[in-house]
Amino acid sequence: MEADTLALAHEIDFSMWWLFMRATLTVKLVMIMLILASFWSWAIIVQKHILFRKARTEAARFDRAFWSGEPLDGLFEQIGPEPDGAAEKVFAAGMVEWQRSHRDDGALIAGATARIDRSMDVAISKQSEKLQNGLTILATVGSSAPFIGLFGTVIGIMNAFIEIAEQQNTNLAVVAPGIAEALLATGLGLLAAIPAVIFYNKLSADSDAITSGYEAFADEFATILSRQLDS
Repeated sequence: MEADTLALAHEIDFSMWWLFMRATLTVKLVMIMLILASFWSWAIIVQKHILFRKARTEAARFDRAFWSGEPLDGLFEQIGPEPDGAAEKVFAAGMVEWQRSHRDDGALIAGATARIDRSMDVAISKQSEKLQNGLTILATVGSSAPFIGLFGTVIGIMNAFIEIAEQQNTNLAVVAPGIAEALLATGLGLLAAIPAVIFYNKLSADSDAITSGYEAFADEFATILSRQLDS
């Protein structure tokens, strides 16, 4: 009897595809949901990696141009009031408000420094929101995917026990497929959650670092404009 059971277990296909096809509709929906969540997470991870690398490159290029000794008005004429780079947008926001703060006679309107700071803060906030956009999805996948997979596991194990009761047979060939498909749901949940959690933490730190760079530049730029005001 034991030999027949082992022989039957060896004949069963335990590939991922077979386990998916054998699963009940509920477990299949859970697996599909987790697979889609995993692909969605990886799409965000790749997109953010490209975006952050571009932001660092643009910031480094603009930083070299800003500290090259070229007059600020000349640099502003080169990049224009609506540049593409994030660091350039912060600079442009400050320069636009700086020019608007001058009266026709050349004198500055009162409160120019505060308005310039607010303009750059708004620009930084917009760029920070752009960097952070999508990271909440990674956090959601990282926190919910294991529980969704666990739900599929519970349903799969319930179905396995129901099948045992119906067949009144506890042989390995009867129990193993149901347990295997149930555990596959757990595995897919972890497969979706682990990269999402790891890259959420990394990308959040990278986003904060890039935003801190914009804020540091805004402080330095405000200091330069303050010296010109004092002079």
